[in-house]
Amino acid sequence: MTRSLNIAIIGYGKLGRSVAEQAVLRGHTILQTYTRKNLNDLTVENLRLCDCIIECSTPDTAYDNLLLCAESGRPTASGTTGWLQHYDAICQAFNGSSFLYASNFSIGMNITFEVNKIISKLTSLHNYQVDITEEHHTEKLDAPSGTAITLAEGIINQSQYSSWVLQGTEDSDDKSLKVNAIRKPNVPGTHTVNFNSDQDMISLTHRAHNRSGFGLGAVLALEYLVDNVGIYTMNDVIGLRSK
Repeated sequence: MTRSLNIAIIGYGKLGRSVAEQAVLRGHTILQTYTRKNLNDLTVENLRLCDCIIECSTPDTAYDNLLLCAESGRPTASGTTGWLQHYDAICQAFNGSSFLYASNFSIGMNITFEVNKIISKLTSLHNYQVDITEEHHTEKLDAPSGTAITLAEGIINQSQYSSWVLQGTEDSDDKSLKVNAIRKPNVPGTHTVNFNSDQDMISLTHRAHNRSGFGLGAVLALEYLVDNVGIYTMNDVIGLRSK
């Protein structure tokens, strides 16, 4: 394990609290936490007092927060979804420092992303039809989840589908991958990809038992970033490489 780190957490919701718990278990210190109540304290100068930053706020604030993180020069990981239209600009801002974005920090989910690509490529050769269902807690703001979108993009890159569509929101054709988003109380996150043919069905499911896996993955990402300069993904952190 890397040295003990002083960590700043921007956004102290479900992910932020899980990061704090796992970081302390791994011998790190939560030096700063930022919520809507103390945003005046979120400055470049204060961020520079930390070794690294986890940004897990909201889609409407993430971009500005990440620009501050980049200006501070501190290694930063972000788990906020809904801002990726600015991804290239943020990566450029982190030139000379370290940055990692993950739609999901769970080790198991990132392994699932890779397995999903492999199955998608193989089943596309045999006319399998694919759909995705994701289930989350009722407080989750975005639908579909960023994780479901990552799964969908992995399928689209390996198959006949040209886009994804949220089921029930608009008409789609056979080239649109259907994603169903379900909200239930107290569900940490379940994602299922079904590959259907006339003869059989393959189902790939990742089910989070609790939120500790998200926090642990984020802390592992921070430990990786403080020892490496550049733009990374969770594949780098856990030893996977996209082909």
